[in-house]
Amino acid sequence: MEPNRREKLALIIAVFGFVAILAMFAAWFNDRYMLVSAVLVVLCLAPFYLRFERKKTSAKELVLIAVLVALASIGRIPFAWIPSVQPSTFIIMMTGLVFGAEAGFLVGAMTALCTNLFLGQGPWTPWQMFSWGMVGCSAGWLNHWWWMRKRWGQIIFGFVWGLLFGWLTNLVTVVSLFSVFSWQLLLSIYAASLAFDLLHAVCNVILIWLFAASWVKILQRFKRKYGLA
Repeated sequence: MEPNRREKLALIIAVFGFVAILAMFAAWFNDRYMLVSAVLVVLCLAPFYLRFERKKTSAKELVLIAVLVALASIGRIPFAWIPSVQPSTFIIMMTGLVFGAEAGFLVGAMTALCTNLFLGQGPWTPWQMFSWGMVGCSAGWLNHWWWMRKRWGQIIFGFVWGLLFGWLTNLVTVVSLFSVFSWQLLLSIYAASLAFDLLHAVCNVILIWLFAASWVKILQRFKRKYGLA
């Protein structure tokens, strides 16, 4: 593994740990814990947005990112009545695989923000933005690894993120109940979400198995056509 790839993997792990620690710390602020935890997650999102703002981005790339955000958002809203079943994670993952970490992160974060305009904004929104953003970001960081070019590698990635997404967003509930925190409570929260997390993971696997190859081919065609390589 090349040094820069090790650094990227270490950054992913560090960010996850950083957010979890800060969320737990934020819970000590009593009635302000939800506000503080949301602010801390937003601060974790900020470096990605600042990097994108400083980067020279063509109009073609912005339009393509906007279209992918729209597709991921439209894919989530009609399936909102079926918990954890939606194609958004799949679309975000495909974006990261083809267009890289920055595009994947933006599509993921903006999908959560846009869809919650219809489904309801709340303290969970920054956590969903971060979690979906990291789906696309990590897919982009890992897109040069040989196993991510294999269907089985993509399936493992999608399955793991189906679980991780639920585990990360569960931290909202953990923080909100920190005043009565216990390990039994923590286990009950994650046990209650396990079925939904598995449903999310299985949904990702099915979509990757059926459509990943065609999506990658189509997106790569757009990438070449508009000179985004």
